[in-house]
Parts: sequence; C-alpha cells; structure tokens
Amino acid sequence: MERRTFMKSAAGAAVASSAFAAGGRVIGANDKIRVAVLGVNGRGQSHMYGLQPLDNVEVTTFVDPDLSIGNKRAAEFEKKHGHRPKVVQDLRRVFDDKDIDVVTIATPNHWHTLAAIWACQAGKDVYVEKPSTHVYNEGLSLIAAAKKYNRIVQHGVQLRSSEAVQEAMDKMHNGFIGDVYMARATIFKWRPRLDDHPVSEQPPADFDYDLWVGPGKHRPYSKRHVHYNWHWTWDYGNGEIGNQGIHETDCLMWGLGVGQPTKLTSLGGKYLWNDYRETPELLTTLMEFDEGGKKKFGEVAVRFWISNVETEGKNSNLFYGSEGYLAISGYESYQFFMGKNNEPGPTGKAPTKHFENFIKAVRSRKTSDQNGPVETAHAAAGMAHLGNIAFQRGKALEFDPKTDRFTNDDEANKMLTKKYRKGFEVPTPDKV
Repeated sequence: MERRTFMKSAAGAAVASSAFAAGGRVIGANDKIRVAVLGVNGRGQSHMYGLQPLDNVEVTTFVDPDLSIGNKRAAEFEKKHGHRPKVVQDLRRVFDDKDIDVVTIATPNHWHTLAAIWACQAGKDVYVEKPSTHVYNEGLSLIAAAKKYNRIVQHGVQLRSSEAVQEAMDKMHNGFIGDVYMARATIFKWRPRLDDHPVSEQPPADFDYDLWVGPGKHRPYSKRHVHYNWHWTWDYGNGEIGNQGIHETDCLMWGLGVGQPTKLTSLGGKYLWNDYRETPELLTTLMEFDEGGKKKFGEVAVRFWISNVETEGKNSNLFYGSEGYLAISGYESYQFFMGKNNEPGPTGKAPTKHFENFIKAVRSRKTSDQNGPVETAHAAAGMAHLGNIAFQRGKALEFDPKTDRFTNDDEANKMLTKKYRKGFEVPTPDKV
C-alpha cells in the first residue's frame, strides 16, 4: 500500500512510521545519490543547481503542487544539464519512491517539518531550508524523528560551511577578542510594498491548492499568500526574522555558544508600507542568555529598508568582546577590529560548501560530519519563533530552555504549537 493511502486515515502517521522506516538504501562510496527537490519556485532552484554538479549526485525529481512551475523548472534544468527530471505534484509520491535517496525541502515554512518527518520515516535523508520548523515545538519532533530513523537532516544555513566563517569562530572562541559578552544580528532586506490582490480568487487549474495548504490553516486561495508572499502571513510564514533572519540567529547562537534565551522582549510593527502583510516590517528582539551562570546578551534587528548601511553590511553578525569585535558579513567573510580604536585585524573570505557537506554526511552516515545538524536547526528556528511570540504577546517573556516553556505567560505557551488539519498532523516527539 502506498504512503499516500496511509495518510488518508487518522492513524496514517503511526502506520507509515513502521511501514517505511526501513526504506533507506545503503549508499556506497561510489554509488550515485538520487535527489528529489520539494518546492521549485524559489529557493529550490539553488538546491537543484547546487547538487547536480556534485560527484555521483543526480537530481531526478521535481515536486511542486503548482505543475506549471514544476514543468517550467524541468525544461530549464534540461537545457542546462541534458536530462529532464520527473515532475510530481504530490510530495507523498516521493516517499513511496524507493529510487530516491535524498529529499531537499524548499516548500513554504508550514510544510518544512512534516515533509522532513515523512522523509525520515521513509528512510530518506533530508536537506531542509530554513527555518526547519514553523512553530517551536515542531523542532522537538524533528530531532526525535532524525534520531529514531537514523537520518541525516541538514539545515540550510550555508554560512556554517564557509571555511572563513569557521576560522573566525575558532579565533573568537579561543579568546582573540577577549571575553565575548554580546552579539548583534542585522537583517536589512529590500522588501517593497506588496501588490494588491483579492482576498479570494480561483486557483489555477494545475495548482493543487489544498495540498499546498497541507498542515496549515485553510484560507481561500489568493495571491496574497502564495508564491513567496506566504512569508508575510502567520499561517504559512514567520516574517523576516524567520526568513533571512534564521541565518543570523544561527550565527548568533553559534558565536555566543548559547542555547535559547531565558529573557526576551520584541518591539516592532508596520511603519513603511500600507499593505496586507501580517508580520512586522521592523522588529527588534532583545535577549538575555544564562549558560551555567554566565550571562550574555543578544539583539536581532530586522529592517525592510534602510537609508544607511552599517559598515559590516546589510545582513551581518557582530560579536563584542572585551578586547575587540568580530563582524561576519553575509555567508562567507569576516573582519576583526581590535581595541577601543577599532584597529583592523585579521580578515578572511571563503565560499560556502554546504551541499558538499551534506552529501559527505549522507555517505559517511556520521552526524558529526554535518555543519548544520538538526539540533542547531531547532535552536536557530526556535529563537526566531520565541522572538515572534514576544512580539505578538507585546510583553517581556521569561523562558526555561530546560522545559521548553515560558514561565510567566500561559498564552505564550499555547503559541509554541498550533492546530493541524486532519491527515497533516505533525506528531509529537514520542509518536514520530
């Protein structure tokens, strides 16, 4: 029986877990790894073109609920690489396909965790775009699934695979700028005013909108919340802090050597465009961390446009120490500044090799080979979720990283999870 048939029943997830857990193929050092890309409208294009050139890797399948996009991308890919991937509309067909070894996920955020868990249950390794989750508690389930089914789950935070950024982190962690007490992450992206669209429209004939909604809350089809605009609606996206911001929250936690904050507050809103975005255009989240009694401070700043650009760039991480500071710009470069006069120190730049790192781990079966493992995926996405909750609650929150619960707001705890549509439930960690 096919996986899609299982999922039609309320008990489908439990049945599928046992039926597909052993589906992974043993991949030899010289065996070809066959890849399916889920979601090919936007970020999925970097997956298909980033993986295909690697040794003994073949992108065989494109998956998208909008068949017009899937077919368009397949034709473009064929012109460049000489073979046309199979185009599939229903992602559940991929989990039935034993000829596929790896699934990469570039769907809207609300699909990331469920698709990744289904892939783990089907014995397939996963590369999932940031954020790995749509709500905080999904990260706990994804970690459990990766461990239970012995799967490689890599998070799409490519700066972790730049040798230059790795070098900068090593220097800082070994005391190059003294005692590091604070980090600041900046996310300055040009996001123009959204074009207006009707609240309700008829979906295109070749677009399976019900499948696109999947585990999300059902809304009438509208261009207001499909094809990238979903980023700005809470039902399907997480705003800019849960978009570009995940690269910066990940880097901040890596650099400071911290987990989730114990105290946080967020302030922001819509100050620029009078459009239908639900998520804030500007958002500043302030956080205090307590790692073994050692307190550190973090700031994440989102801006949709700027009249000035700080020296370190539009998307950056700044780490402040007692003897200087470190600026990491984008995904692949760094610069140290030393002393109270900010004298230029060591600098470096190197490309990211994140897909290469993922494939290496797929072959070795060693999570220790990964630069973006599932645990850091949950940490980086989780921080963004907590920041959004603080913004929505409009108050300072206290959080216990040991219990994954807020200690001063019951309503905030309810926002750590969400309701799912029948047949698309994300299982709790004990039921993956």
